[in-house]
Amino acid sequence: MAKVIESLYNIRILEELSEKRTAIHNIHPLAKVLTTFIFLIVTVSFEKYEVSTLLPLIFYPVVIMNLADIPLKPIFKRLAAVSPFIIIIGIFNPLFNSKSLVVLPWLTVSAGWVSFISILLKGLLTVMGAFILIATTGMTKIAYALTIIRIPKVFILQLILTYRYISVLAEEVARTLCAYSLRSPFTKGVRFREWGSLTGQLIIRTLDRAKRIYNSMCCRGFTGEYSTGNVKKMKLSDIAYLAGWSIYFLIIRYVDVPAIIGLLITGSN
Repeated sequence: MAKVIESLYNIRILEELSEKRTAIHNIHPLAKVLTTFIFLIVTVSFEKYEVSTLLPLIFYPVVIMNLADIPLKPIFKRLAAVSPFIIIIGIFNPLFNSKSLVVLPWLTVSAGWVSFISILLKGLLTVMGAFILIATTGMTKIAYALTIIRIPKVFILQLILTYRYISVLAEEVARTLCAYSLRSPFTKGVRFREWGSLTGQLIIRTLDRAKRIYNSMCCRGFTGEYSTGNVKKMKLSDIAYLAGWSIYFLIIRYVDVPAIIGLLITGSN
């Protein structure tokens, strides 16, 4: 039960982090959304055998997390949760791609392992970029930024309600497991034969809860439009933020920075 409550808190912690008042939090939501979008595009655009050239992109989440005062623990917990799915995507590469690649003059590695590391690094960077955006902006302001760039309102509404619905589902899971533990105090976990019935009850309870929430929204004047509030216009500092990071990402994409640093260190021509 304690683990369920902790998981429920972990769902909401990103929204709590977005309420801070730091230099990054004060950046216009549109600037942060576009910066994250460019970061994601640049990250996935690298070839499957490029690993070292991806490493300078780590500088972006590290700097943002420090300036925004975002703790490492909640972000790393989420990365640990999604990393198995990323591993499953690329774990078979070493089996189907066994040709050798010369990584260093004295080191030859299977191309499958290189592509697997590249997929893993890309996946972690993209997920981290998305988490940092939510932790520094909040879903409501992200929705506001999406309306500015003319994303259809129906998609924005689905995004917001789905995000909110996750916490509703988690609350119903907590209540269901609490009731189960009170009826079976000496049982550790849920018996396998009862998984199906509990899942069905959970779905029904969650749908009923969602219906009550929708009815309450309609009573308060909801007509299909989700109000994202008013956000101030972009300032010069917001444009500088977007332009600065965009230039950095493009440099990393088209210039082999690690190779240049290596040549400077070794003094080779």
